[in-house]
Amino acid sequence: MQATRVSLFAMMLAAAGLPLYIHLPRFATAELGVSLATLAVVLAGIRVLDFVQDPLLGWITDRWPQERTTFAALAAFGMAVGFILLYTYRPTAGGVLPWLVIALAVLFTAYSLGTVLFYGQSTALAGSPEALIRLAGFREGGTLVGIILAALAPSLLGALGAGQGGYPAFGAMLAGLCIAVWWLTRGLWTTTPRPEQPLSIAALREAGGFRLLALALVNSLPVAMTSTLFLFFVEDKLALPDMAGPFLVLFFLSAGVSVPVWTRAADRYGARNVLFPAMILAILSFVSAAFLLAGAALGFALICVGSGAALGADMVILPVLFSRMLARAGLQGGQAFGLWSFAAKLALAAAAVLLLPLLQLSGFSPGGQNSTAALQTLTWAYAIIPCCIKLIAIAMVLRLPRKVTAP
Repeated sequence: MQATRVSLFAMMLAAAGLPLYIHLPRFATAELGVSLATLAVVLAGIRVLDFVQDPLLGWITDRWPQERTTFAALAAFGMAVGFILLYTYRPTAGGVLPWLVIALAVLFTAYSLGTVLFYGQSTALAGSPEALIRLAGFREGGTLVGIILAALAPSLLGALGAGQGGYPAFGAMLAGLCIAVWWLTRGLWTTTPRPEQPLSIAALREAGGFRLLALALVNSLPVAMTSTLFLFFVEDKLALPDMAGPFLVLFFLSAGVSVPVWTRAADRYGARNVLFPAMILAILSFVSAAFLLAGAALGFALICVGSGAALGADMVILPVLFSRMLARAGLQGGQAFGLWSFAAKLALAAAAVLLLPLLQLSGFSPGGQNSTAALQTLTWAYAIIPCCIKLIAIAMVLRLPRKVTAP
């Protein structure tokens, strides 16, 4: 029963998280009329909020572990309200931009609370550090379902007659999903975590946590960059707007199918030995996108398969390494995963701040007529720059100490 609840909660977080990574840039520019540069500033401001709140949320969940059921309710209902504000409701006064900022602040806060709570509960749910890899299998199975649901929903709802690209109906659907999953997964938080010592900077550094946090940040940057620009690349560079949903499903389906393969390989050969070839696969996949021409559906489908399979290793191995490190050191997981969550979202903000103004300076216009130079800038931002950053992540993996990667 707990495995089902783990899958359901992971599905909710994935379905809620994907719109913030994939759909938001296109929705904000095409439906709300927000410029790329303005959106980059908004996301950077939200990251400043996260810098304070993510570790704080982790401290709160550690400080009052008996209130985890209440925290889970706040996270689920907060996301439900946030999605209604973002996608469904339109303000009649005050302008779009302030409303967008408020909606994103509510969403990211609730999403952070849910993520920190869920991952901080991992060791208690698994029962032992060794069982974390099995728990990750159920978690990533639910993640796959949530991702596919969120990837296809706007286009399907639009095809069924929903207005404004299907986004208002999408927001209502996500709100209903959050409330339903909260009700079905209340039993997750009855499992009591074992006694742990409060997190300290010295203890985290001694256990190798700083190395893993730095790796999480650098390794998340390429995924954040390609996620931010995915719809732009498919619709404007490849001229395949109707294929965006199927490509997303193929990408994440490949990631989900690869998870059991990566987990078994990590158990047998060690995490570092598995992460290295997975990262090489990611580089080979994304650099190939630089050579695609408009209409290259088959070529991009193959890239989605390869890069999705590489993402599967990141999804399961790095969080498990972090959880095992915390469990071996006997450290509380709430604050630690607050830092982990912040690292992932900082990567998203960095991608937006670095790439969206660059595209605007090149003259790129989402959904409009674009020059060869603008499309070339989009190609470099989507396919080449992330690969360069991935090389840095590979060097960091090769330098991980054995105590961090040991089972």
